[in-house]
Amino acid sequence: MAATAASGLQMATARPCISCSHRVVKVGAAILGASSKGASWAKLASGSHISSIQPFQRTFMSSSVKLNKAVTKAMSESSDSKPVSGLPIDLRGKRAFIAGVADDNGYGWAIAKSLAASGAEILVGTWVPALNIFETSLRRGKFDESRVLPDGSLMDITKVYPLDAVFDNPEDVPEDVKTNKRYAGSSKWTVQEVAESVKQDFGSIDILVHSLANGPEVSKPLLETSRKGYLAAISASSYSYVSLLKHFLPIMNPGGSSISLTYIASERIIPGYGGGMSSAKAALESDTRVLAFEAGRKNRIRVNTISAGPLRSRAAKAIGFIDTMIEYSLANAPLQKELSADEVGNAAAFLASPLASAVTGTVMYVDNGLNTMGVGVDSPVFKDLDIPKDSHQG
Repeated sequence: MAATAASGLQMATARPCISCSHRVVKVGAAILGASSKGASWAKLASGSHISSIQPFQRTFMSSSVKLNKAVTKAMSESSDSKPVSGLPIDLRGKRAFIAGVADDNGYGWAIAKSLAASGAEILVGTWVPALNIFETSLRRGKFDESRVLPDGSLMDITKVYPLDAVFDNPEDVPEDVKTNKRYAGSSKWTVQEVAESVKQDFGSIDILVHSLANGPEVSKPLLETSRKGYLAAISASSYSYVSLLKHFLPIMNPGGSSISLTYIASERIIPGYGGGMSSAKAALESDTRVLAFEAGRKNRIRVNTISAGPLRSRAAKAIGFIDTMIEYSLANAPLQKELSADEVGNAAAFLASPLASAVTGTVMYVDNGLNTMGVGVDSPVFKDLDIPKDSHQG
């Protein structure tokens, strides 16, 4: 039941709901030598916010693509005693819960890293079957290079919770899942239980991030998608966000921020991104507007979603044409450069910060401007036009 294929792609896989262990993973901040300082921020270059199960198991520790790029630093001062100048993204004293972190290669990790660089305390929710390998990799230091923040310290994950966002409460969990060996040893991983655990452990949060999705039939054209597959995509990829916000809203501090991840397939035709995933993303964007009104009126919580362009990740590679999507973007987007995961993370840090205090109900495009294009300028029909190209490309 592992289905992989996605958008730029935000890959989907069988049962994408992420979950994490409730055990504490304290990976305290440490200062690295100068030789390692800058190496890791670029390491977030690839990733998609959806993890596919089989590719995750096969290539979890494979190296990520390294990109040469200018890095926008989204961070607060490392010391409270240092003066702050300009308009910094300062999230010191804020606590974030990121649902959908299962490795160091995707959107969730990049967002967690940018929020941490801005001073926020990080809690994560990891899909139960991926929990052991995630915690083991953290404990053994396999993510240390990817954890390096701009000031040279390591991102600290205060606690990891098991989470399967397909299930709202224990009564929703079918017997075959309860007895599945991949869930053995973990407890309190439904959305309601995780929210209750976070409340018991920390009292409240300020930032909620939904970085997960799944479409078990994502590789099938819509006309060949079953009702079961279609509804599964909607449940895991869009309703899961409604459920998360519903259960976490009571413990979110007024003025907080909630962010999800979407994809341009919600608005445009992307062949290969099937199984109801385009419908799920369209629902997610519609829900973002409604939730912005309801959560804003109820608790002054801002609700936004980020529409990211194609990113090369382990999960995205499973669909087989992610490289083609990246090449298409490079050829046709206004900015001819490859998108990196930390650019998405930094956009999330802005949306979570006081700098975006009047921004809610929006879809923020982080895709080098590809969403603005009405045609593909690399088409042979435009061969005689004088199409400008990026003079800075190497």
